[in-house]
Amino acid sequence: MRLLLIGFGTVGQGLAELLIEKEKAFLDEYELKTQVVGISDMLKGSVYNADGIDLDTALKLAKSGGKISGLPDKYEGDALSMIKAAEADMMVEVTYTDIKTAEPATSHIRAALEKGMHVTTTNKGPTALYFHELAKLAKDKGVKFLFEGTVMSGTPLLNLIRETLAGSSISEIKGILNGTTNYILSQMEEGHAYENVLKKAQELGYAEAVPDADVLGWDALAKVTILANAVFGARCKPNDFPCKGITDITVDAIAEAKSRGKRFKLIGRVWREGDQVKGSVSPEEVDMTHPLAAIMGATNAVTISTDALGDVTIVGPGAGRTETGYSTLVDIIHAGGKR
Repeated sequence: MRLLLIGFGTVGQGLAELLIEKEKAFLDEYELKTQVVGISDMLKGSVYNADGIDLDTALKLAKSGGKISGLPDKYEGDALSMIKAAEADMMVEVTYTDIKTAEPATSHIRAALEKGMHVTTTNKGPTALYFHELAKLAKDKGVKFLFEGTVMSGTPLLNLIRETLAGSSISEIKGILNGTTNYILSQMEEGHAYENVLKKAQELGYAEAVPDADVLGWDALAKVTILANAVFGARCKPNDFPCKGITDITVDAIAEAKSRGKRFKLIGRVWREGDQVKGSVSPEEVDMTHPLAAIMGATNAVTISTDALGDVTIVGPGAGRTETGYSTLVDIIHAGGKR
C-alpha cells in the first residue's frame, strides 16, 4: 500500500510513528505492507520518491523543527501537483481544517479520488460540506473514502455505527464532541473563572490562541453535520443547525445546576423527527444519572439511541497526536488489509 501523506504536522507525524511501530503487526495480522512514497506540508516542505522515502529521517527532521525538503528526495511542486503526479494507492489528508471553505483539503481529496486512490482524512471541512459528492466520486471510481478521525479522533464512533451497530435503527446521537469545552466546564465546576481556565487550556494545547472554533461550538457543529450526513443520510450544511457555545455560562450557573443534580455539558445532537433529520449544538444541563454527566476533562463521549440495544455510550479521546493518527491507521487497514 503506497501512501501519500498530505500534511505532516501533529497528526501526520503521529501516523508516521505508528506506521514504523506497527510495521511487523501489519504484515502478520493483515498481510499489509505500507510504504510512504510522498509527504507534502505547507510549512515543512515536500518529498517524493516512488520507491519509498526514509520515514525515520523525515520524522527526525520534522520533530527538530527542520524542513523535510532537506532530504535528497525534495519535491518542488505543491500538494495538489504531487497528488496528480504520484504513483500511490492511498492518500492521507491531514491538513488544517477550514470549516467555511473546506479548502485546500477538498481539492486534495477530489484529485486523489479522481486518480483512483483510496482516501482517509481527519479534516472536518470536506466531510461536513461535501460528504455526498465525495462519497459518490469514491464509489464511481471504485475506491474508499474514509473519515473515522473527523468526529472523535481515534475513538471508533463511525466504525462502531457502521459495523457493530449494523442492522439497528438509530434515532438519535448526542454527546460531548469537543474536549476543550468539556475541560473548561469541568474546571469551572471547581470554581475557576472562565477566563483563567481558557488561558490554562491554551497553555496545555487544548485550545488555540483564537479559541472560537471550540468555545463558540463550531467544531462540534462540524461533527454534528458529519453525523447527520454520513449516518442519517441527510444533505445538510453546518449553518442548517442552531449552534451556541459556552461563553455565556458562569461559575454560578454551573454551581446552581449542580445543586439540582445537573451538570452543564456542551452537547452536539442529531436526531430524527418524522422524515426530517435535525441537529443542534448547545450547552445543556445533563442529569447526573446519565453516563455523559460523568465525563470530565478533555474526554469525548457519545450516546447512540438504537431500537435493538437501547442506548449505547462510547467514551474515549477526542484529540491527540497518536489518537488521531490511529484513526487514519484504522482506515488504511480497512482500505488495504486482509482480515
